Amino acid sequence: MTPLSTATATTALAPETLHDWMAEHQDLMVIDVRSAAEFGAMHIRGSYNVPLPLLSEHTDELAARLGSRVVLVCQSGARAEQARQRLGTSGIDVGYVLTGGVPGFAAAGGDVVRGKPRWDLERQVRLAAGSLVVLGLAGGKFVSPKIRMLAGAIGTGLTFSAATNTCAMGQALSAMPWNKAAKEPTRESAILSLPVSDARDEVRVS
Repeated sequence: MTPLSTATATTALAPETLHDWMAEHQDLMVIDVRSAAEFGAMHIRGSYNVPLPLLSEHTDELAARLGSRVVLVCQSGARAEQARQRLGTSGIDVGYVLTGGVPGFAAAGGDVVRGKPRWDLERQVRLAAGSLVVLGLAGGKFVSPKIRMLAGAIGTGLTFSAATNTCAMGQALSAMPWNKAAKEPTRESAILSLPVSDARDEVRVS
C-alpha cells in the first residue's frame, strides 16, 4: 500500500483494463470531466460527471473524496490529463487516465449509457479553428491582406494550446448554449454528493 500523496506516476489505462476493473473492484471511481452535454450524449455506466471547469474551481473538495482507485476520463484523454494535473496541485497523484476516452471504452465493448447524439467539444474546436483559418485566408485574398493575420493568430493559439495542454477555444465553446445540458452539475450535485471512501488516504498499485 502506497500513500496517495506519494503514489506512482500516471498510468495510461487501457479500456479493456477498465472493463475488468469495473467487475473486480468495488472501490473503483470513474470521474468524467467532460461537459454535461457530452456526458448526456454518452457516458460510462456508473461514472460521475465533474466537468473540468467545476473540478478546477473545487479541486480540494473533490480530492478529499477520492478513493483508492480513481480513473479520469474524457473524450480523448486530454482533458482527463488536465484534471490529473489540477488534482496534483492539491497533493493528489491520481494514477489513471483512460486511453481513448469514452469512445474508446465503448468501442472496446464497455458498458455505456447513450443519450441524444451531439458533437463532442474537441470536434467543435477543430471545426471552429479550421473555419477561422479558411476565413482568414479568403478574407486576406478578397478583402484585405491584414485579415490573413487571423489565420496566423489561430495557428499561434493552437501551438500554445499544445504546448500548455490547455484550450481557450474549448473553454469558450463549452459556455455556448448548445453545449449546456438541461441540468448542469453544481458543486453540491457533482462533488459533495460523491461517496466518501474510507480508503481515500491510500492507493493500491496493482
